Amino acid sequence: MIEHINGWIDETNKKFLKTRICCARFKNAFHGFYSAAFLENSFFVVTDEIPKPDFPELRALGFGDFIDMPVRGITYKNTYYIARGEEADFQLHFHELVHVAQWEHLGALNFIRRYMKEIQDFGYDKSPLETMAYGLDRHYAAGREKINVQSFVTNNI
Repeated sequence: MIEHINGWIDETNKKFLKTRICCARFKNAFHGFYSAAFLENSFFVVTDEIPKPDFPELRALGFGDFIDMPVRGITYKNTYYIARGEEADFQLHFHELVHVAQWEHLGALNFIRRYMKEIQDFGYDKSPLETMAYGLDRHYAAGREKINVQSFVTNNI
């Protein structure tokens, strides 16, 4: 199942390759939180419909609510997808970039495995990877001191 999801992610990212936008445009807004190199290798896609893997096997495992849950953004490896109209929401971009850092630190298969287990064990709202991303995006939005997000992710996962 993990390999199937990973393949779907690769195909989805490939499908949107020509429409993705480089996150280097956020280097001033996110200075001190994300390195320039990290932002240069991170991308987002603005879309009318957030892509999610909707496999019968996932629904059978209890992920139907997650698949059907409306979201404003979702991250797959170094690319995240945001709903049209949310392009100017820097807190959303910040949040999704935390997930890019998590993917980078854990690796694709480990991220997918861990994210799925956390959703099953804790639910979306209380899953540790989401809790970390929400905590950091609130930290950013509150204008608090700058912290290196990549280091924070590495030290707290």
